[in-house]
Amino acid sequence: MTVIVCTAAFIIAAWLGGYLVNLEKLATNLQSRNHAPSLQYLFGTDWLGRDMFTRTVKGLGLSIQVGLLASVSSGVIAVMLGLLASMGKIADRIVSWLIDAFLSVPHLVSLILLAFVMGGGMKGVVIGIALTHWPSLARIIRAEVMQLKSAKYVQISRRMGRSSWWIATRHMVPHLLPQLFVGVLLMFPHAILHEAAISFIGLGLSPHQPAIGIILSESMRYLSMGMWWLAFFPGLCLLLVVRSFDVLGERLRGLVDPRRSRE
Repeated sequence: MTVIVCTAAFIIAAWLGGYLVNLEKLATNLQSRNHAPSLQYLFGTDWLGRDMFTRTVKGLGLSIQVGLLASVSSGVIAVMLGLLASMGKIADRIVSWLIDAFLSVPHLVSLILLAFVMGGGMKGVVIGIALTHWPSLARIIRAEVMQLKSAKYVQISRRMGRSSWWIATRHMVPHLLPQLFVGVLLMFPHAILHEAAISFIGLGLSPHQPAIGIILSESMRYLSMGMWWLAFFPGLCLLLVVRSFDVLGERLRGLVDPRRSRE
């Protein structure tokens, strides 16, 4: 429980830091450019004199915001399709086919195509991630739904004349919420990394936004000049945030699933 609290506190601090940082340090200041890390500039400054600590914290806030919107949207899609699978054999076959079809294509390839079609930016990234990251969670939820269909209270409700939609929303959804919550948390690392990846190649967030992918992309041309801090600190912070979400999701899954917690 201590690990969960500490990890959650770190994630919340990283998210809120993106809104609390001094935006004046993002402005160009040629007199302070190319400074190495020091007590005055913890992460150094870039070729325009911008404070890299401020840019990194702001970029992490943007990444967490994109991950939150995309993961929740993808989780909603997974739940809706999982519930649709309980409506009958034909619906179940359609949902299973959709899951297999989307899983057969690599996430990053589909994400790049969708982000390009949607015109990039935050909207394109969120929609692309939401439409490509739901299959794994949908498969888990569908399996849970299939088990719930054989429960006695579900069969009694069906014999009493309750509709399939009533049974799904009243009986199944409350049991699926823990799986949904953990699944969305475990989806966060993939969403953040994929957002950084497509921003790195120029198909993600706007270059005017200090996203981590954009910071890493811009720093590549300066690494040969010895300005290692431009990529090291943003990359390390991104790794820590991603790992924090992964640890938090795994710990919560252990609490939700007793069999996993005994392993």
